[in-house]
Amino acid sequence: MYFSAQEMLAQLKGTDKRICDLVIDNEIEISEISREEIISMLEERYQIMYHSSHDALEKEITSLSGLTGGSASKMWNYYQKGSMICDATVIRGAAYALSCLEVNASMGLIVAAPTAGACGILPGSLFTVAEKYDVPHEKVLEALATASGVGQIIVKKATISGAEGGCQAECGAAASMAAAAIVEMLGGTPEQAFDAAAIAMQNIMGLVCDPVAGLVEMPCAKRNASGVANSLISADLALSGIFSEVPFDEVVEAMYKVGKALPSTLRETALGGLATTPTALAMRDKIYGTQASSSACSGDCASCGGCQ
Repeated sequence: MYFSAQEMLAQLKGTDKRICDLVIDNEIEISEISREEIISMLEERYQIMYHSSHDALEKEITSLSGLTGGSASKMWNYYQKGSMICDATVIRGAAYALSCLEVNASMGLIVAAPTAGACGILPGSLFTVAEKYDVPHEKVLEALATASGVGQIIVKKATISGAEGGCQAECGAAASMAAAAIVEMLGGTPEQAFDAAAIAMQNIMGLVCDPVAGLVEMPCAKRNASGVANSLISADLALSGIFSEVPFDEVVEAMYKVGKALPSTLRETALGGLATTPTALAMRDKIYGTQASSSACSGDCASCGGCQ
């Protein structure tokens, strides 16, 4: 059992085990199932992630609200033209991430990794790197175990909920999970994996959660695409030998404190940030009708405090 990165690193010290090995061993112990069964469960999740990250590439998938759709296919076409500004790995991963969010918004099947609103970052990052380096399939599954171990620590020490900690808790956690998984998949040390996770979390510290019309679509999809870039650069930084001066555990604790300090209007209530711009309010009214919006919360939390 482990409750922090420090504990995990202490248990790994002096062994040739990786984070994924510790995570799988722990799951074997607490769930009383075999390694083969765990790998089978990881395979099931891999397949769901794979399909959700590819289903919207060749065809436009529109959300039920009509707010979003078609971005994944646009990015995929852009990638195939080969004239992008960023490295092809980034653009390919961004297309995968956008596909996951569009599948989710159309009520398709996704893996919440760690949440539905951040479901594209891990597969978008991990799959494109695995494809670039032709990583054996079992090592990709093990990398998913690494990601889950990082996610477990964030849940135990802080939160992955946008309603509790803002988007930093969702997309930040996803990018941390992805960065650590990539580092370990490519042969980095457990210390480097946690450095990458810490850097990725630091990069979006304070990011608010302000979904337009209260739906997990906008700006969530684009934040997932940029989250891929975050996880990739964080992994590169760690693999180059650059470390996080602040340990991962302390970064997670700081993120939690920042999340708690955010006003309720910036924690998934759609009462602040982008959600209250004139354009966003017009979109909300188009979906729900002006009668529904006129009876919505006024946002005057000082006189109410009901949702805080």
